[in-house]
Amino acid sequence: MNDTTRRGFIFAGATLAAGAVFLGLDRLSKSAVNADPDSQENAKPVTIVQFAPEGKRIGRTTLPKVRKSLDEWKKELTPGQFAVTRRAGTEEPYSGALLNELRAGIFRCADCGNALFDSKTKFESGTGWPSFWQVIAPENVYEQLDMSFGTARREVICTLCDAHLGHVFDDGPPPTNLRYCMNSVALKFTAAAT
Repeated sequence: MNDTTRRGFIFAGATLAAGAVFLGLDRLSKSAVNADPDSQENAKPVTIVQFAPEGKRIGRTTLPKVRKSLDEWKKELTPGQFAVTRRAGTEEPYSGALLNELRAGIFRCADCGNALFDSKTKFESGTGWPSFWQVIAPENVYEQLDMSFGTARREVICTLCDAHLGHVFDDGPPPTNLRYCMNSVALKFTAAAT
């Protein structure tokens, strides 16, 4: 066996080992989305900011976290919603119904109705997913590290029901320079009254 073949086998083995490590990290990073709904951490009440249907801020309130089994979520959600919000999936770019939604209103969590984004902060990012430069209230979402695909990203999750919404990146427009890249199926839109 010559040196070139031996190096090829070593390189292939190292590549396979690295892939296995990243796959393991991917499973670990998604375990929080699929966490036991009866765990003590998930049982704690949460504080969010509520908004009226037309978008007027009502104020901060503490509510019990929305807790349902995966079977219950599966019965309530469409297959696409379940794959994204409960299994941390991603819809195909340019396939979402809310990508080109330009009316004034509020984007809410598709699973629980928690207010997430005001349409005033939506912008065209060219990525194929609805993008926003700011959340409607920082209390209404939280972030966690997502190591899927071997890349460190900031996953955005609904505070009230732990739905996976998408990711946030540091390449958005001023004034925040953030790009909340969301899945359409994770959102529902409520138009402002005219």
